[in-house]
Amino acid sequence: MPAYNEQTRLPETIRRIQAYLSRSEWSFHELLIVDDGSTDATVQVASEFASGNPDIRVLRNPGNRGKGYSVRHGMLEARGEWRLFTDADLSSPIEELDKLWAAIGREGSEVAIGSRALDRSLIGVHQPGMRESAGRVFNSVMRAVVGLPISDTQCGFKLFSGAASREIFPRQTQERFGFDVEVLFIAKKHGFKIAEVPVRWDHVDGSKVGMLTGLHAFSELAAVRWNDLKGKYR
Repeated sequence: MPAYNEQTRLPETIRRIQAYLSRSEWSFHELLIVDDGSTDATVQVASEFASGNPDIRVLRNPGNRGKGYSVRHGMLEARGEWRLFTDADLSSPIEELDKLWAAIGREGSEVAIGSRALDRSLIGVHQPGMRESAGRVFNSVMRAVVGLPISDTQCGFKLFSGAASREIFPRQTQERFGFDVEVLFIAKKHGFKIAEVPVRWDHVDGSKVGMLTGLHAFSELAAVRWNDLKGKYR
């Protein structure tokens, strides 16, 4: 779970994840909180939960590097056979992991991603209209530039097998919000089957994605295509 200045909502998020994991039948589970150079008490709050609890680990980036860097950091440090990354606001409730897990078993996939676009009736609280429209435009451009047949690459709720993680994330180069497209592109290039699964989702105020960041994500699509032409993903 990447976290940047999340001291306020982090306690409730951790408690919800702990409650969910306590009901699971998995023989091993862990929660990795990756601090991205927060300037508030995020590290202190996370460390209090981790103190004396081996199932919670706090990782720290060398400064503010971006969500993509944080996710790569966590996914490469994770020890599980399956590795989920999720947003700190739990805009997709952690219980939606059951749907991703079911899709893995049903379709034999090694990657399962949450999607807001496949069933928009599952969206409880919508983003502002302009942001939703920008998301649709981004997906159209993404399909044209990168060629991924995916309806929603940007939902921050994605599950990877350990084997897929070890192939994909060392090749990731995008450190900010273009990374979602890149890791899915790498997954497809290496033959990993991707299941796109409709999940519940609510817009939560306090998003760290500004207009400038969103615009920059368009240029990162071209970077993914260029990296592929240069053979960086081989």
